[in-house]
Amino acid sequence: MHLDQHLWSQFAFGLILVGGLYLFISEKLRVDVTAMLILAALVLTGILDEKQALSGFSSEPAIIVAAVFVISGALGATGISEKLGSWIERASGHAEWRTIAVVMPLVALLAAFTHHVMVTAMMLPLLLRHAHNRKLPASRLLMPMSLAASLGTTLTLFSAPAFLLANDMLQRTGGTGLGIFAITPIGIALVLVGTAYMLLTRWLLPKRNGERNDDDYLRLDRYRTELVVVKDGHWCTRPLADLQRALGERFRLLGWLRDGMQRADLGSNSPLLAGDVLLVEAAADELLSLHDDAGLDLNAIARFGAQASGDGKPQLVQAVVAPGSEFIGRSIRELDFARQFRTVIAGLWRRGEQMAERLSDARLREGDLLVLWGQPSRFAELAAHHGFLMLVPFAGEAKRRLRAPLALVILGVTILAAVSGSLPPQLAFLFGAAAMVVTRCIDVEQAYRSIDTRIFVMIAGVIPLGIAMEKTGTAALLAQGLAHLIAHWPPLAILLVVFSLAALLTQVMSDAATTALLGPIAIATAHVLGLPPAPFVVCTALGAVVAFLTPIGHHGNLLILRPGQYSFGDFLRIGLPLTALIALVSAWLARWLWMGGPLLPFSG
Repeated sequence: MHLDQHLWSQFAFGLILVGGLYLFISEKLRVDVTAMLILAALVLTGILDEKQALSGFSSEPAIIVAAVFVISGALGATGISEKLGSWIERASGHAEWRTIAVVMPLVALLAAFTHHVMVTAMMLPLLLRHAHNRKLPASRLLMPMSLAASLGTTLTLFSAPAFLLANDMLQRTGGTGLGIFAITPIGIALVLVGTAYMLLTRWLLPKRNGERNDDDYLRLDRYRTELVVVKDGHWCTRPLADLQRALGERFRLLGWLRDGMQRADLGSNSPLLAGDVLLVEAAADELLSLHDDAGLDLNAIARFGAQASGDGKPQLVQAVVAPGSEFIGRSIRELDFARQFRTVIAGLWRRGEQMAERLSDARLREGDLLVLWGQPSRFAELAAHHGFLMLVPFAGEAKRRLRAPLALVILGVTILAAVSGSLPPQLAFLFGAAAMVVTRCIDVEQAYRSIDTRIFVMIAGVIPLGIAMEKTGTAALLAQGLAHLIAHWPPLAILLVVFSLAALLTQVMSDAATTALLGPIAIATAHVLGLPPAPFVVCTALGAVVAFLTPIGHHGNLLILRPGQYSFGDFLRIGLPLTALIALVSAWLARWLWMGGPLLPFSG
């Protein structure tokens, strides 16, 4: 009877596994929905009880991943990620090889402490602009950058869900867990090898200029606006240079008015005084940061905001001046929006054409994008007005640059607490994420938005899959078959097989799902062969994370596919020999770290 029950559990688990694989690969359902269906099936068939089924939601990997998303969002919200990206662009110079040599290690370092897809998304426009300005082929830069972001996740244990899952499996099977920097030696070697490979084989990369979308109204470089220094505010009496440092490179001063007069004699070291008006150009994020800054105000709102006030909370929206609009040819001063529509024009964007120095003197043209401030109840009237083509929410997100040093301190303390063992890693990162919110490095709404709930739910759902594989004996059964096949192989060859299986499977599944599926088999194989399980499960996770074979294998590759105008063959031509090299380095170093193998090829 017990044997029949055991066979039924394995048979039922096999059906659930096949169905789950089909849904993961076909993507007929979202990965998080598939994970929840698998979890439900495991409970309904009696393979897992409710406690085992829900254990993933309170697991260390799920908690750390959610916390890292918030911390990563805080680094973006305080401008740290953008600052590093701008520094990379400056340090890259004009040469193609130098750009690759600078970008790859620094992107890898950034990806070690933030989410690698966020890093790729942040660096994408910077490198496209850099390639355009330096007359370099964008396709020679984007693929190395995306590779570096993937390799950077191997520098710390918490950078990729796959490593957290691997650590959780080791601990659950009674083994010693991995430290935060346990895989760092392998990560450093992979970043160096990957950078050297891209420098030596960059001639194999296609030479294409990349795609620049100049028609995207919602991702605009600079808005023209005016600022007024608030009396007794924190910018009052401070030099202009402090403000410029706080706002970054996408803030440009066009003019400085004091007592209504243009003052050409005032410079970056001159103090800001109450009532000074600064004529500036700023990107969307900076414009919103300026609006939220208590020491500054948008001049138009300071002057006319009372006329547009009401019971609700004022908002910023964007409106495009329509062809044939009655507003065309008239200045902002003449239109008097505050009286006519009870809204204020706080900023203006125009495609590549000169406009008047003062915002109020600018005469509107077709296609101008106005930044409007007012009550939401008034925007319904404007949206229906034939003078506007469309009315959309303002696309910027305020940066809290003054809190950047505090965010770095919190990040450092969080990592120190996790590494030193002062706190369990999941609590250290959870407290770090909470500290980012409490100290207003990121607001609560941004923090929740920064968490990719699909990844969180998927991780919580696939952890029970590994438990079920062990509980039903499926992992041991598969491991015995694999061990019989490779019983007389040297450990290095076995580690290469484990890496290769994960590398192939991760092309159609996520790194977390691949590790959850193959990890228990890798651990059971190690036990059958009488070898330590750590190198086996680490090589499984490495294969799932850094296999650079196709554009569909990683989300970062999908981000650069169209802008770099890459083909499937481009990734295969570069990625196949690179992945083979990465596999060899990973297996060799894993054997050295956990099995006492030689570090150098000829050292024994």
